[in-house]
Amino acid sequence: MGRVQSAARNIVFGYIGNLTTQLLGFVLRTIFIAHLGDTLNGVNDLYTSILSVLSMAELGVGTALNYSLYGPVARKDYERIKSYMRLYRQAYRVIGLVIAVIGLAVSPFLPYLVKQPQGVTVRDMTLYYFIFLFNTVSSYFVAYKYSLVNAEQNNYIQTNIITVTKMITVTLQILVIIVTENFYFYLLTAAFVELVQKFFVSWYLNRRYPYLKDKNVAKLSSEETGEIVKKTKALMFHKIGDVARLQTDSMIISSFINVTLVGYVGNYNMILTSVSNFVNIIFNSVLSSFGNLIATESKDKQYQVFRVYRFFACWVYGFSAVGFFLLLTPLIMLWPSVGPDKVLPSVVIGCILVDYYFKGDRIVLSNFKTAAGVFEQDKYLALIQGAVNLVISIVLVQKIGLAGVYIGTIISGLIANVTKPYIIYKACFDRNVRSYFADSVKYLAVILGILVLLLGVKHVVMQEVTVFSFAGMFVVISVVFNGIFLLLFGRTEEFGYLWEIVKRKIDRGNRRNRK
Repeated sequence: MGRVQSAARNIVFGYIGNLTTQLLGFVLRTIFIAHLGDTLNGVNDLYTSILSVLSMAELGVGTALNYSLYGPVARKDYERIKSYMRLYRQAYRVIGLVIAVIGLAVSPFLPYLVKQPQGVTVRDMTLYYFIFLFNTVSSYFVAYKYSLVNAEQNNYIQTNIITVTKMITVTLQILVIIVTENFYFYLLTAAFVELVQKFFVSWYLNRRYPYLKDKNVAKLSSEETGEIVKKTKALMFHKIGDVARLQTDSMIISSFINVTLVGYVGNYNMILTSVSNFVNIIFNSVLSSFGNLIATESKDKQYQVFRVYRFFACWVYGFSAVGFFLLLTPLIMLWPSVGPDKVLPSVVIGCILVDYYFKGDRIVLSNFKTAAGVFEQDKYLALIQGAVNLVISIVLVQKIGLAGVYIGTIISGLIANVTKPYIIYKACFDRNVRSYFADSVKYLAVILGILVLLLGVKHVVMQEVTVFSFAGMFVVISVVFNGIFLLLFGRTEEFGYLWEIVKRKIDRGNRRNRK
């Protein structure tokens, strides 16, 4: 199966899985807030962020080893695959133990991280946290096996397993909340189902790849191990910086404002994440295909695909950012159990969405850079970003409140938007980066122009927030944004490349139907 077909299959299963899990998640969160309240909703979101920070202990080992697997998988070199997988298993067992130790060490400081937890004792906060910690630590004893599936461009297998697990977990959690209204039972239900899933994954992947159980496994050469260590060291800096920039907002909000506001922000983030996950499925599904592309194609071909990938990202992220800016707060107002009293200020929404759009650009850059194994050239950049984010966010949150947290996130993120293109264009394409920034200005100007136009339309179409006015505005945004983008860029080489892929898929479907 070719790269395009593999990516397409991964995207289709990714969409099905994401739609299912996000709808269930929306129902679960609605019932959660109604039965357990905003404070526990905030605690739930905060602990998820804390455990994401603890997962920093992975420090890029998985990314480095995934990159190392692309070549052996393409060559069907099973002996080399076994060697890499054994190293991966050993590394992740150590990582799981490290996270357990660090997690236990953090637990005494929870009262300082959770401000104003109404009705929640320190004992309860600690026990809740230990259940979260168990789920995170146990995942490292199985997760390494997915690397081989993904290196084979079969990401859909992981997606399907996660989807089924999520369906079972959420269904049981909804029943538990309605029947018991107990947060402990809610957490333990997820822990039990996910533990069963981990045993199943281990059994299933051992059957799929029986050679992974072989005892006779050759050690990697010092050169191969050294290359992995070299890339892991570079990725370590990326990981630490990314965590400091992306995973600390909830902790800053909880520590300097209150934990309930973490839940309000989490309501917005859930909607953002639900939609952005659909977008990210496309970009993450082609990551393994990029690895294959880079291993087998010329730099000119890589550059052509990169430009198409980037054009598509600006289109999709621009469309979703404009839609979010116009419709996110109305959707919160219409959401049962949330409502108008839990909306965030417009300036905060604007800051969140500015970072959201530029994050789309960074995903393109990071995915291509990861697939190409370019880790060392900017290994200190993420550390600088993390430090900038923490300093600006902590200073501004005390001066201007919630918006200050996101101003720090925007400024630190833009550092990568400016520097990473230089690295990629030099290391991967041997080209001048000027065209990248010219395209950036062009795409951004069009998106801002469309936003101004649609803001005027919104005052006419959505004078009151109702389900019908919301649906009408959504249709208007979809038609106007995509119509203008198609009018302006429909004759470009990038759009032509995408259209050829669509036509091939249609033709292939028609041939199957005729049979």
